[in-house]
Amino acid sequence: MSVLHNKICNQELRARMLAETEPRITVSFYKYFTINDPHNFRDDLYQKFIKLQVFGRIYIAAEGINAQISVPQNYFSTLRNIIYTAHQQLDKLRLNVALEDNSKSFWVLRMKIRSRIINDGIEDSSFNPTQVGIYLKAEEVNTMTHNPDALFVDIRNHYEYDIGHFEHAIRMPANTFREQLSLIVDILRQEKNRKIILYCTGGIRCEKASAWLLHKGFKKVYQVEGGIIEYTRRAREKGLPLKFIGKNFVFDERLGERITTDIIANCQQCHTSCDNYTNCGNHNCHVLFIQCPVCASKFDGCCSLTCKKELVIANTVSSTKTTSDRKQIMSKSNCYL
Repeated sequence: MSVLHNKICNQELRARMLAETEPRITVSFYKYFTINDPHNFRDDLYQKFIKLQVFGRIYIAAEGINAQISVPQNYFSTLRNIIYTAHQQLDKLRLNVALEDNSKSFWVLRMKIRSRIINDGIEDSSFNPTQVGIYLKAEEVNTMTHNPDALFVDIRNHYEYDIGHFEHAIRMPANTFREQLSLIVDILRQEKNRKIILYCTGGIRCEKASAWLLHKGFKKVYQVEGGIIEYTRRAREKGLPLKFIGKNFVFDERLGERITTDIIANCQQCHTSCDNYTNCGNHNCHVLFIQCPVCASKFDGCCSLTCKKELVIANTVSSTKTTSDRKQIMSKSNCYL
């Protein structure tokens, strides 16, 4: 069977998405389970999703599925039924609906086969990923924040932490999950007897990271059930105080969901209080950085005067770079005026 994929250019698809008036729901989900034939599973799901005008990013592997997608609001129930019936392991799976949604998160459906649904770099054949840390519900998470024996560890990329995190959580010095797992055991070695509480956006990283810590001899390992998204939703429903402050970074066009009114980051150009990530307007750069509205106007959405000048030339040339370039992250030292 030929590979099913989109054949329309990104620019046209993005323009169509921006012109849409129908409300969409952004949703993410994951599940570790055995898929015997990932290619057939992928093609079957692709054909069903494309009929519902689903956009987004989905990774499928023999170990499971990892998805961040959007769907027209009136198709959400149909989408949920398709997911629940795609495999018995997906029945009643928790779907993390976006906390903030402008309906403009994705504009194309990309469904890829990978060796793993998240790149962990683990090659240890004795590692058992099913032995995971204890799940904590929202009220239990809040209780843990007052426990002096508890240590919260952010298992997201460092730039995600910079705009929002749990109070007093450890910031991991890494850009990728693979890097984090290679560092986390050594970083936490002196804290081995404490209660380690891991958290990430939706829970997928914590599944592997908690299992890895247990494999390495840690005894008291916990994880925030459903990640930041589920924690925030449940805390709001129950009227609990939010212990996660700032924004939750998301890997789509929104680049963040507001959790609390706290702004804990700064513009990387003028250093005023700001937590709005953007990509440099010069598509030959496209670096991800924090920029306030004043600097966005001053630099035409670029990260520097150099890129602003290049943008004048670049505007005459068709650019094909997309959000995949967000892996290039801007450090404060890279921002020059």
